[in-house]
Amino acid sequence: MASPSDRLLRRLEWRLGRRLDGRLQGNYRTVWHGAGVDFTDLRLYAAEDDVRHIDWNVTARLDEPHVRQYTEDRELTAWLVIDRSASMRFGSGAGKESTATELAVSIARLISRGGNRVGAILFDNLSHQVIPPRAGRDQVLRITRELLLPAPKAKPGRTTDLSEMLRLAAATTAKRRSLVFVMSDFIGEPGWDRPLARLNHRHEVVVIRVVDPAEVVLPDLGVILVEDAETGEQLLVDTSDPLLRDRLADQTAAREEELAAGMRRAGVGAQRVTTDQDLMAVLVDMVGRSGRRR
Repeated sequence: MASPSDRLLRRLEWRLGRRLDGRLQGNYRTVWHGAGVDFTDLRLYAAEDDVRHIDWNVTARLDEPHVRQYTEDRELTAWLVIDRSASMRFGSGAGKESTATELAVSIARLISRGGNRVGAILFDNLSHQVIPPRAGRDQVLRITRELLLPAPKAKPGRTTDLSEMLRLAAATTAKRRSLVFVMSDFIGEPGWDRPLARLNHRHEVVVIRVVDPAEVVLPDLGVILVEDAETGEQLLVDTSDPLLRDRLADQTAAREEELAAGMRRAGVGAQRVTTDQDLMAVLVDMVGRSGRRR
């Protein structure tokens, strides 16, 4: 009998095949490819060459201008940095954690199809797990298995330190320029924009912000008991109260603007994904954006 991770991966592979085959271009066989370059040779400078490629040490020794030649690094190393804190377990329907899991597995499988390596950093308030990058379907299955395991239950009262998550990502991925996917709801301590900017300076960073519709528009459910998933604080509220709804709408708008400003400071554009979206449509959009950038 197939394991839950194998069943999930097979289902997503089938959906990926239907929606994304034909969009993979060139010899890379994937929509993302390595951003680095490898030095291969030296040759005499020609008038059309980029002067930035002149090797001044060789030019001085030989008394003739020489330029460096490079080949593009087609091997890609990708990292999935996934927030698994308490707030990610909130959600109506699929929920944010489930949405992030399916999207992460789909991205991992899509990238690994080109023979590229994928690793993962799973972060929560209590601990973290680093899965070193490897190629192949078995690696994607390993990441899937770990994502399907329940995250440790944190003690109430501590909000997520997103800065710590991003610093961990920077330290883990420091050896090689990589493509880094950061998946989080960005509910946590402020100040994450600086470590995100440092991570973006070193790598190509794709931020995926996972949002549940109930976080944006409060559903009218009458009087209910709500609990802060991060701190454990509970409060009895009347969701039909128009004043309360207006106040929450203003707070939501202010938070959205604050998040957008943080992303701008970090030099990153965030892909906003809601739990009720078609995730394959999200991937198709990401593929299109990657193609336009390239």
